Amino acid sequence: MNYKEIKALKFFKKAIFKLPSSKSLTQRALICASLADGTSEVINPLISEDTLLLKQALQETGVEIKEKNEKWIIKGIFPPLLQEKKIYLGNNGTGSRFFLAFSTLGKGSYIEIYGKSRLHERPVAPLIQALRELSAQIECLEKEGYFPVKVKESGLISKKLNILGNISSQFVSALILIAPYLPEGLELKIEKELISKSYVNMTLNVMKAFGIEVVTDKDLKHFKVPAGSYNATNYEIEADASSASYFLALPLILGKGEIIVENYNANSKQGDVKFLEYIKKMEAEIEVLSPVGVKVKFEGIPKGAEIDLGDTPDLFPTMCVLGAVAEGKTILKGAPHLRYKETDRIKAMVTELRKLGVKAEELPDGAIIEGTQNFNSAFINTYDDHRIAMSFAILGLKIGNLKIENPECVVKSFPDFWNYIERLYE
Repeated sequence: MNYKEIKALKFFKKAIFKLPSSKSLTQRALICASLADGTSEVINPLISEDTLLLKQALQETGVEIKEKNEKWIIKGIFPPLLQEKKIYLGNNGTGSRFFLAFSTLGKGSYIEIYGKSRLHERPVAPLIQALRELSAQIECLEKEGYFPVKVKESGLISKKLNILGNISSQFVSALILIAPYLPEGLELKIEKELISKSYVNMTLNVMKAFGIEVVTDKDLKHFKVPAGSYNATNYEIEADASSASYFLALPLILGKGEIIVENYNANSKQGDVKFLEYIKKMEAEIEVLSPVGVKVKFEGIPKGAEIDLGDTPDLFPTMCVLGAVAEGKTILKGAPHLRYKETDRIKAMVTELRKLGVKAEELPDGAIIEGTQNFNSAFINTYDDHRIAMSFAILGLKIGNLKIENPECVVKSFPDFWNYIERLYE
């Protein structure tokens, strides 16, 4: 079995990084540019497994995408072409849901969408049902409400829709991304509490950059999307706040040192910039740099904190390893949808922390973690989940002698992650 051994980083003082672009923004910009009238440039896109899978899927439906000088030059198409192809999306939850909605706009015959076995276990029923209400012809090929699916030419209609907001915000984003191309747009109401609101705000922001402004209320319970089309534009992708969290956590994990991320936008629409608030609660010293960038300094042992991760579920693994080194208890809550990510992240993180001698308890929507300074060495199972691999790698820099199974899984969002880790030892 392939693994990566992490050695203790004993003499850390300071590191300065530029980090990769946002996966979430790249995938949203891909959809908008692929439907836009004309040719767009997506500047500095994230090149990772997930974004490349979505890019390839869009190309399979007639979108022209060329790569040049750290740009994707995208000639949009409407309607997309359904040409009897089987299209693979790995375990790309965001991309598969966006692409499913995108494909229902298509003309031709049909396509089939499938992925890894884990993708076929991740719920998508509310999105399928909503698209069917818009007259989409979607056939679930193995189990109702799950991938793989067959999408046939449909001819969508406009109507008022209700959708559950407490399973995945990606269903909401998928619907509003395609809504301008419905005959009279879309009116969408959210039932129950919308989770991960920051990701829906991110979607609205990208749509606005491509010329479509959605009318909504402050609680994101009601959306009115006008009929129209995206304008071709040049859209630059900023640094990924989720990926930055691993390195911004490092001074607190090690109990010393300073990290600067030069291309970090602390005013970003990405929800995961809230990480700065979370580590400030744990007594990190934070300086926002101008025009962009952030510096995190720390000395000592971080303080345990209670954090609601409802809008920032991707930070859960990072917050878990911070809780493992903190004084007292760290209570992470508000994110039951973590059960449906690349793996059940709540169960996985608690299981692996316990291997290290950390007292950790599952909650239905998070975890309670009691920090320690006495760790066991262990072999960490990553469950083919990039965020589990990266969070335990950062903790391994404190513990040493930590073996990370299947280290290649980081290609999903951060292909150069291990090179960044190696630079810390220089």
